Amino acid sequence: MIDLCKFCQHKSKASEQLSDSELSAQSDNCAEYRFKKGDRIIRQGTLSSNVVFLREGLVKLHMTGPLHEQIIKLTNGPSYLGLPTTFGDKVNHYSVTAIEDSLVCFIDLNTFKTFIMNNPGFAFELFIELCINELNSYHRCVNRTQKQVSGSLAENLLFFADDIYHSDEFILPLSREELGNLIDASRESVSRTLNEFQNEGLIQIDSKKIILLDKKRLQLISQYG
Repeated sequence: MIDLCKFCQHKSKASEQLSDSELSAQSDNCAEYRFKKGDRIIRQGTLSSNVVFLREGLVKLHMTGPLHEQIIKLTNGPSYLGLPTTFGDKVNHYSVTAIEDSLVCFIDLNTFKTFIMNNPGFAFELFIELCINELNSYHRCVNRTQKQVSGSLAENLLFFADDIYHSDEFILPLSREELGNLIDASRESVSRTLNEFQNEGLIQIDSKKIILLDKKRLQLISQYG
């Protein structure tokens, strides 16, 4: 079991601060599971009893509100998925669903708390990750409320290319309806804007495959849209 964490190629920055004995303890108190696309990893309203770490894959965090379900954000591995809800309350405040096949580790909560209490380097890296996530949430909130559909859509296409797939050619992991849910727009508005982008030579669409042809113009639309 020690190899599970000690020789893992997808450690978090926090786990990189753990000693060999701590990594061994984490391995003894960790279970990995492979989720297929569409599988629910965390369900809103259920008890949170483990720390959930996404080693590989791509997931969406989504919350059911008074009117409908809202996609909060997309996250790829390696990343912790439920720290705010695990430590902030005993109940999960949002759901997490795999939008690509994903490998997830479930770490015993008490073991994780021991690392926080006894390893300052581990605790500091967790603190940094939470701060970065909170800053990103501020930017997402402002962008979703102030950008037009074209600006939000351009921003997310660049996000897929630069941060998720590291390629200007990729398979769009979300449906048109999910994209609309992500940027607070209707499915029809998303489809119309994608077609406009293609007609203007910004992107090429082949079913779910997207090729970014003019990233500079997309960046301008994202910035000023």
